[in-house]
Amino acid sequence: MIKRRLRIEYLLIMVGAFVLIPLLLIALATKTNLKEEAVEEVDYISNDVVETEPVMNTTKKIINPYTDPSVEVAKKYYDYQGEEKDQIDSIVVHDNTYYQNNGIDYVSENPFDVVSILEGTVITIKEDETVGKTIEIKHEDGTISIYQSLGEINVKKGDIVSQGQVIGKSGQNQLEKELGNHLHFEIYDNGSSKNPDNYLNKEIKIEKGN
Repeated sequence: MIKRRLRIEYLLIMVGAFVLIPLLLIALATKTNLKEEAVEEVDYISNDVVETEPVMNTTKKIINPYTDPSVEVAKKYYDYQGEEKDQIDSIVVHDNTYYQNNGIDYVSENPFDVVSILEGTVITIKEDETVGKTIEIKHEDGTISIYQSLGEINVKKGDIVSQGQVIGKSGQNQLEKELGNHLHFEIYDNGSSKNPDNYLNKEIKIEKGN
């Protein structure tokens, strides 16, 4: 009786093994397939990731606001820490009133091309009897360049200009009538006038990126 029971239990174990082993193999295969599909899906998604442009600094050299080699400096920027003689030479007299020169005056016998010192956006175009025609350009580094005493303007407000692009021609004004044909040039940084000599022909860093 005991032997018969053992045979029956042995048969049941064998049958169970035949049934469970295929089920385990199927489950294992299904799990493996799910892992492979998950890996493939991750690879697919990673390929669609849009790369962002890294923030980077570019270096640019500021150029003079003219290209004609005959152009000369007639009046320099008034430097509060400069020599007394240079300060006197940098005084502008108009209608018996004395003004410190906020820029540099460039002169030449004949009208000359005036160019943008850097690429930027034209933010102001105006004409005044005292200072003449004026162009203001805001640049990528935040500085603003101003070109006064123009006889001709070749751009309009909102224009994006490139570095070295001709934006007008020199002319005359009433404020510095004694200079004749000239360009009055100024640079502003954070709302304050700066000595253009500290910027022209110097390299600056401009941050770009998202």
